[in-house]
Amino acid sequence: MEHVALVEAVRARLALPLPGPAAHVTMAPHRVRYPGALLPEGKDCRQAAVLLLLYPHAGATALALTVRQPSLRDHSGQVSLPGGTIDAGETAEEAALREGWEEVGVPADAPDVLGRLTPIYIPPSNFCVQPVVAAVSEAFAFTAHEAEVAAMLDVPLWWLVDPGRRASESRQVLGGPTDVPYFEVEGHHVWGATAMILAEFGMALSGVLTT
Repeated sequence: MEHVALVEAVRARLALPLPGPAAHVTMAPHRVRYPGALLPEGKDCRQAAVLLLLYPHAGATALALTVRQPSLRDHSGQVSLPGGTIDAGETAEEAALREGWEEVGVPADAPDVLGRLTPIYIPPSNFCVQPVVAAVSEAFAFTAHEAEVAAMLDVPLWWLVDPGRRASESRQVLGGPTDVPYFEVEGHHVWGATAMILAEFGMALSGVLTT
């Protein structure tokens, strides 16, 4: 599907009910034992937003991911979406767009906000994260902020619904070895909260992306 048409299809889909935790747990099956663990309700958490930015790339629509610098305090070295804490007086959309500017050099007034995904609670860092989806109409020359971003990844949107991009590995989770699913992206393992957010986005758009 051509980029502009796909963006409008994404906008329309985000206005409908979302899969929410049913999609999140596909990338964190150990959380099934703890109902409500991924929901922000009732959590004394730090409020944050992340940006799912869509843009034309190599003849397809892509999504921007970053590889975080290993020196960062939270989620160091992991693949993530541009994002951070919501400042006082900001909306989630304003925070996500600001972080897009600060981390990857996208002017905050450039993207068209398409909607939100389901907010998610991240126990290790005690963040309640609101994912925001936005798009730009033309290819963009990103400028990574070196203090936070070690590398950038252009992820074709159709990868989110390709079963071949998913695998699992054993990690120490909740005190014992657990098979943890991840997305394989350019040699990187995308797991944790980022994978859960991408899983919901992919599940929500499965009909759109496969037409």
